[in-house]
Amino acid sequence: ILIVVFVDAFRERITAEAEDLVANFFPKKLLELDHFLKVMGNVDKILHHCMCSLIHTCTEIHSEINLTVPDPILLSNLHDGLEAQNAKKRKLEDGGAEDMVTGTKVFVMPGGMMKSNANLVDLIEKVKPEIRTLIEKCNTVKMWVQLLIPRIEDGNNFGVSIQEETVAELRTVEGEAASYLDQISRYYITRAKLVSKIAKYPHVEDYRRTVTEIDEKEYISLKIIVSELRNQYVTLHDMILKNIEKIKRPRSSNADALY
Repeated sequence: ILIVVFVDAFRERITAEAEDLVANFFPKKLLELDHFLKVMGNVDKILHHCMCSLIHTCTEIHSEINLTVPDPILLSNLHDGLEAQNAKKRKLEDGGAEDMVTGTKVFVMPGGMMKSNANLVDLIEKVKPEIRTLIEKCNTVKMWVQLLIPRIEDGNNFGVSIQEETVAELRTVEGEAASYLDQISRYYITRAKLVSKIAKYPHVEDYRRTVTEIDEKEYISLKIIVSELRNQYVTLHDMILKNIEKIKRPRSSNADALY
């Protein structure tokens, strides 16, 4: 009996929370994210409010790489030069052509720890909670719809198919939101590898330019993520409200009235 009471209380709590999410929270987040997007795309104004104070052009997200190019090392005598050439020749014969340029040994960074792009880190820390919120709220609404699915019967299952379609859409949104978090992790890993390359090959300008390109790409990706979060709130809100009657009462009582 206690288990039944607990389950009923849980069902009532999930129902109340999910209905409030669909009716109030989803539209509210839609407006917030839409405002967030406008701030990110606004070149002329910097608004200081909750998720504002952001970056407005790609050039503002560039981060200086404080790694100086070392002075060239002069060989003390010709014999050392011949040994270096022979070593490179042996590597080439062994198929190690890509290791011919050994790079600079890095024992310590000249300016201490190499910092991340502070502008992008600040923006990412604002976007990540929004991603997690969408995942959590979708999970709550999905549980609510699943609890409304009636027992399996023959016929009169049109409403049940709508419930299942809604659950599938919520599950898809959850998966997409989780992939956004993976995307952010991949950005940090990719950038770290490039900065490591710059430390080892400080004389190669292309590595430095690639870091700038990666940062710009991540900024654009973050704008797309915020746009997708907004669109997903709109889609879920619209889909659930349009089918709310079938979601709550998947089977009509007309068939019972015939008997």
